[in-house]
Amino acid sequence: MKSSAHRLTRPLTNPIKNKLNEFFARRSPRKDAVSLGLRNVYIFFSRQGLLFALLLIATFVTGVNYGNNLVLGLCFYLFGIWLVTVFYTFVQVASIDVRFVESSLSEAGSIGYVTLELSTRSGKASRQIEAVFDDKHEIVQKMLKGQAREDFMNAHTIITPTLGKSVLVRLPVYTPTRGVMTLPRLVISSRYPLGVMRAWAYVYLASPMFVYPKPAPFDWQNDKRAVASESDERSAISVAGQSDFEMLDEYQEGESLARVSWSHVARGAGMLTKHFGDSLGREWCLHYDDMPSGVHETRLSELTHAVQAIASQGAPFMLVFPSGAGQIGVGDEFVRQCLLRLAKEP
Repeated sequence: MKSSAHRLTRPLTNPIKNKLNEFFARRSPRKDAVSLGLRNVYIFFSRQGLLFALLLIATFVTGVNYGNNLVLGLCFYLFGIWLVTVFYTFVQVASIDVRFVESSLSEAGSIGYVTLELSTRSGKASRQIEAVFDDKHEIVQKMLKGQAREDFMNAHTIITPTLGKSVLVRLPVYTPTRGVMTLPRLVISSRYPLGVMRAWAYVYLASPMFVYPKPAPFDWQNDKRAVASESDERSAISVAGQSDFEMLDEYQEGESLARVSWSHVARGAGMLTKHFGDSLGREWCLHYDDMPSGVHETRLSELTHAVQAIASQGAPFMLVFPSGAGQIGVGDEFVRQCLLRLAKEP
């Protein structure tokens, strides 16, 4: 009976939720800098506050039915406290400014982070400010149900006991799939001072989060499809140095005689100078078409694995996509740019 009742109420509640979500979205267009105020801050009883409301109703009905002025006095006293609480709870949120700072480049199926700046326009500090991404993604809904999802949300809620002029917060957000991800709506709320009322605001951020593929391991060094031919695997890169012999060249006036190959002079081959270099390693060409899988997303995951594997060796490499080839490079920043390309690839 419980499951059938759930199926009956679900079609009724979903349209209402959708209408409410559309209403909230219309009142809060996507921006990276939002000022909270009368237009976009809402207030209602918290879960504990509903019990307080029942207490108000019970004391009022009891006082009227029995003509007990003492009970009615208690009711009006509690009602006065409630009115003051409504004001204080509302102003904690209504004076906050939210500004997007940056989002991390994240792996699909993991937790990414968004950095925000929270500040207050009021001369007084806001208290007990909670910030969390309201992640209602379908995958999260399937993974986590009921109390488990509530625990997940609570674990990813950042609470600022006292918000002064400005503070930076780093909020986690689940990144289910590769690509350019639209951030879930941000919920800023407070239950200060008594916890009976909850004031909240929805913030829709305009900046996206970039999510690169989850690496799919394969034998990228031995699989011939990773480097299709000798022309795809570049020659060793070197720079002028002292370690490895590189080539012989005709002697140029002014060069050091210590570099002259006197054995060639003795054989009558003329004056040749020896040139040396320091090897930087082998340059790899990672081509989209050479990946083992025939599925687009899996190929991108294999490319991600190869990029991270080569980067750990410190070897130079380049990425080639159907949309075009990239530059050859090495280093953390270059690897980040490659992962960003993998995230943006259609």
